[in-house]
Formats: sequence, C-alpha cells, structure tokens
Amino acid sequence: MPSSAPARSRPAPWSGETRPPRRSRWATLLRVLLPALLIVGWLAVAGVGGPFFGKISEVSTNDQSSFLPESTESTRVTDLQGQFRDSDAIPAIVLLVREGGLEPADRAWAEETVASVQDSGPVEGRLSPPIPSEDGEALQVVVPLPDGEVVEDVEALSERFAQDRPEGLQAYVTGPAGFTADLVAGFEGIDGLLLGVALAVVFVILLVVYRSPVLPVLVLLTSVFALSAAILVVYWLAANDLVTISGQVQGILFILVVGAATDYSLLYTARYRDALLHHRGRAEATRAALKGSVEPIVASGATVIAGLLCLLLSDLASNQALGPVASVGIVMSILAALSFLPAVLYATGRGAFWPFRPRFDASGAERVRVVGHGAGHRPTVEGRGVWASVARFVARAPRAIWVVTTAVLLVLAGFSTQFQATGVEQSELVLGESQARDGQEALAEHFPGGSGSPAVVLVPTGSLDAAVTAIEDTAGVADVSAVANDSPSGTLPLGENAAPPVGPFAGVEPTEAEGLYQLQATLADAADSPAAEQTVRELRENLAAVDEEILVGGTTATNLDTNETSIADRTLIIPVILVVITLILMLLLRSVLAPVLLILTTVVSFFSALGVAALVFEHVLGLPGADPSVPLFGFVFLVALGIDYNIFLMSRVREESLVHGTRAGILRGLTLTGGVITSAGIVLAATFAALAVIPIMFLVQLAFIVAFGVLLDALIVRSLLVPALTYDIGRAIWWPAHRRIDL
Repeated sequence: MPSSAPARSRPAPWSGETRPPRRSRWATLLRVLLPALLIVGWLAVAGVGGPFFGKISEVSTNDQSSFLPESTESTRVTDLQGQFRDSDAIPAIVLLVREGGLEPADRAWAEETVASVQDSGPVEGRLSPPIPSEDGEALQVVVPLPDGEVVEDVEALSERFAQDRPEGLQAYVTGPAGFTADLVAGFEGIDGLLLGVALAVVFVILLVVYRSPVLPVLVLLTSVFALSAAILVVYWLAANDLVTISGQVQGILFILVVGAATDYSLLYTARYRDALLHHRGRAEATRAALKGSVEPIVASGATVIAGLLCLLLSDLASNQALGPVASVGIVMSILAALSFLPAVLYATGRGAFWPFRPRFDASGAERVRVVGHGAGHRPTVEGRGVWASVARFVARAPRAIWVVTTAVLLVLAGFSTQFQATGVEQSELVLGESQARDGQEALAEHFPGGSGSPAVVLVPTGSLDAAVTAIEDTAGVADVSAVANDSPSGTLPLGENAAPPVGPFAGVEPTEAEGLYQLQATLADAADSPAAEQTVRELRENLAAVDEEILVGGTTATNLDTNETSIADRTLIIPVILVVITLILMLLLRSVLAPVLLILTTVVSFFSALGVAALVFEHVLGLPGADPSVPLFGFVFLVALGIDYNIFLMSRVREESLVHGTRAGILRGLTLTGGVITSAGIVLAATFAALAVIPIMFLVQLAFIVAFGVLLDALIVRSLLVPALTYDIGRAIWWPAHRRIDL
C-alpha cells in the first residue's frame, strides 16, 4: 500500500533520515553571502596590508642600545652623551696597512684622501688625521658617519679609500659603522628572500601531502592573508612607538605566521575532508569541520599567545616587542584559518581536493575501528596505513616504548649543558665574509683592540683626577682622553702617559656639560670581546670606589648590559611560561595529571633539541657560542608550538575517550590525527628552517633549534612517547576527573 506521508518527510535514500524542510530564501541567501563577504573581506585586507611588506623595515631598528631599559648604566650614558655632541654620528674606522712598513707615499695619499672625504662626505663631523701605529705598518682614521643610510655610506667610504690607492696598501672599513652595515645588510633579505623561500618550501610540502594543485594554493593564500593583516597591525604599532621591533623580530613574525596559519589550515582541512565523507552537503560538512576544529585551534593559539605574552616581563625592548608582535600574528592566523579558509573551501567544495576528491560514504562506516576494548581486553586497531600500524605498536608494548624514548631523550638532553649562551662577539653576529671583521682582526694587530670603540666614562667635574688615575690603574685600558670641543681632534689626552698640552693642545680644557666630563678609555682588547667586557666590569667597580655618580657606557658596556639582562630575563620568563601553559592545559583537558605530564615531555624534548644543537653548533658548524636570548626564544617557540601537537592529539583523544574509553580513545586519536599532525610538524619545521637563509647567527641557531625540536615533538614525542605513556597509565591520566571516563 502506498505511503500517505508527505513527500517532504520521505526518508532520504543516502542517510536513512527524513529530508529536512525546504530552506527559506533568506537562509539560502545567507549561505551564499556569508562566504562571499568573508572572501572579499580578506582580499581587501590583503590589498591594504600587502604594500606594508616592504615598509615594515622602515619602522624597525637594529641599534642594540635602544633595546635596553632606561635603568641600565650604558643607557643612562647614551642619554647623557647628547650633551657633549651635536649629532648621533656612528664612527667608522678606516685602517690602512702595509706589511713591512708604511712608505712616505702611503702617508701622503692617506692625508690627501682624508681631506677629500672631509670636504665631500659622507661624513658628519670632523675626521681624525691619519694616526700611525707604533710598529709603523698601519694608519687609522676615525670617520663619523651620519646615522641614516649606514650601508650606503660604508660602501661609499670603501670606494673612496680604494681610488688611486698605492699598490700593496690594504684598506679596511671597520668599527661600529662597519659592523652596523654588516648587520643591516644581513637583514635585507627578510622582506623578499626569507618569505619567498618559506612559501616555496611550504608549497612543495603541501603538494606532497594533498596531491592536489588547488588545495596548497588555498592554504598558502590563507597564510599570506594572515601575514598581511598582521604586518598592517604591527606596522601601525611600531610607527606609533608602541613597540620597538628589530630585524630578528620581523623575520620571526614572517615565519611564525606562515607556519602557524598553515598548521591551523591543515587541521581544519583534515576535519573538512573527513566531514565530506559523512555529509553530502558542503554546508553540513563545513559546520561539522568547524565544530571539530575550533576548540583545538583556539586552544592551541591561546597557548602560544600566553607563552609569547610572558615575554612582556623581559627588560629588553626587543624581547618585549616579540610578545605582542608575534601574538598579533597568531591571532590573525587563527582568524584566517577559521574564516577565510572555511569560506573558500565551502565555495570550492570537493573540487578543492581535485583530483582525489573525497566521496560521500552513504554507509556511515567509521574510518578507524578499534576492536577488543572493554573489561579485561587490550584494544587494537583494525585497518591499514602507517598510523594504524603505529597505534598497534603502541598498544603492544606501551611501557617499553615510553621508557626507551624517554631514556634516549634524556641522553640527548644531557648535552644541553655544553650549550654556551653567554654572548658572542659583535664581529661574529653576521656569518660569511665581512670586511668589518677582517678589519677588526687587522686593527688588533697594530693598535689597541678597542680603538675607535672606547669605553665612555661620565665623571662629575670634582672627581676628574681621581677618575683618570683609577682608569689608568685598571688592567686592560690602553689610554684615556677627554672630549674637548676646542681640540683639533675633538679629544684631549689625559693621564701620566699623555703628552704635555703644547702646540694645538695648549690651553685646551675638557668639555664640561651639566657638571660632567666625558672621558674615553681605549681598551686593549677588541670592544666586543669577553676580555673587554671584563675590563668594563673592573672599570665600574674601580670607579664606583672613587665616586658612585660615575657612569661607564659605550659599545662594550652596551653588549655587557644586554647579555646580563638577557640572562636575567631567561631565568625569570621560562618558569612563568611553564606555569601559564600548564594552567591553560588543565582548563582545556579538565585534568591535572595529563597537563603536567605533557609539559614534562615537552620540556625534555626542548632540552634534547638544545643538546643536539650544542653538538652541531660546536662540532659541525664551528660556531663560537650563542646569544643569551637564543635558548629563551627557542624555549618559547618549542614549548608553545610543541604543546600544540599534544593539544591536537589529546583534545581528540579526550573526545574519543568519552565515547569509546581511554585506551581505545588513545588509539583512535593517534590514528585519526597522526597524518595531519605530522604534516603540520614538517611544515612548521620547514618554515623555521627558512630562517637560516638570513646570514645572522642568532636566526640560524634559532632556525636549527626550533626546526629540529618541532620534528622531535611531532615525530617522536607526540607519536610515541605521549600515546604510550597515557596508554600505560590508562583512565588515571584524566585525574581527578578520571571516574567520568570508562576504560
């Protein structure tokens, strides 16, 4: 007998459920308009923010002294120095060397060239006359360059001292201006080269992962749009002096946004593809994908942001800036991955996965089937595939797996004690060839190593004589002079070894400003060397005994204060990050034990990466050490980003455990998330590895530590250690809420 039920209530042949009522026109219109508005909105953001890719360098600085807090002694000296000078010139040192001794023609040419440079620039102030070395093989000229286009000015100076130079006479441009030019030139590739390499690497990986030419483009567009929005906000913050950004902060922002946005996109795309298998319509699949991905993506992003914002506790402006700047990048990554990507995937539907389009499965069969679970049984995973095999491996010997992997990681972590992060010489910051570095080495052979970069001492007028005596008595000081504006050279030699004030120095007195004299102590060792830093420590101690109001600054003091501040920051911020992230995990997983164990595994993974880095940097790359902020930045990114993969895994495990029980939930969660998390880890490691194309030691070291650490987290910790450990513990892993989840 025919059914009398209305046609709109007949069972849908593909689902076994009643067909829903016909949608209203407004609902249909909204389904079209909302994705279109989101896509157009992000296109507009990219159009506005795109031009700022090249402009952000205009609001960044690499002046180390600008990052120190006002309370440090070297910063106070820098502020007071303005009373003794009319400009912010950066000194360059031109060194002329002839092995075996200078010839009269060399001196005549040097004097003629100095006069020519003085007349036609690029200079800001008076050049020193050519100063001969005691061995008669070298001349030194101090050239004050304007604080602006340092790279161009150093190149122009090099060209001027190359013109008509006597054969056999070598010339170098070194000193603060030379090293600043190297640093600025090293960061020049950030705007184009770094971003281009990162995007190219990610595109290749996505092609391999998705085997589709369409989907990688959509994911990369998501990352680029997120980066455009982040750069727009960061540029505004820096232009209004709300943050002080440097080249390294800029580079990290680019890499972090591309990596994070791609990771979040991978997670959403995996959920969407899975939803298309269970839902015929794109709208239903989109709702299901968003429901399954919003919580882990937002939780992951919140964890990273919380860790980054802990950097606001730093006393260094560069570290402080990275907190909000990178947090802006993470926020934009989340927004793009949860708005633009769902909209564009909704618009393209299954076509985005061409040629391997996911087909709707009317049977509703589960992708992963765990059998044998229940009281007194050990569950196992049925099916093929790498991650099904990994899950079966974990189920067979969980305790042996987590014990062995932990032991291996602890052995690697033991080498972290060899990681030297007490600072590196300025001459070592830029990798590759460096005229400034070669010139510094040659300068130290013929003059006191600190020539051109003296320690600056500000002395109350009543303590001048005692201060000069204390400076001369300090080991490591070659000579001392005072700033004297009436002197032809701008300085007045002082102390027992100084020549009598006759000739051009007759009647010259040190310049006094606000009751202070400015003294310059030339150090025997290179200004950026550990020996020079020790000399500054002793100078401060000896001069404090003379007068507590005496201040010691200059290039060496700035390096010293920066290193000591970085070490203090590291000691304070790392424990704070651990506490904050642990609390967030407790709220997310509704557990106490699981978050503590996840944090411990991530910390062990970090120290393992640091141990491997120590071996590679010393024995493979031959690097002389590391900046104190390298371990701090490495810890922030590895703990915050490494915990991401545990969040992706454990949030899915908890979801599955509530339905199937803990041990079955662990195996299902591992199998379902294995591919996407591994892909995300490889992508993030590859993006951070792209930092190595910038020839700055800090970025190369950070690139290796984070890239290796992320791979370690994604492939070992998250794939074997965490699943095996939680499987071995069982239901108790959710303590104190473990009684709500059955075995």
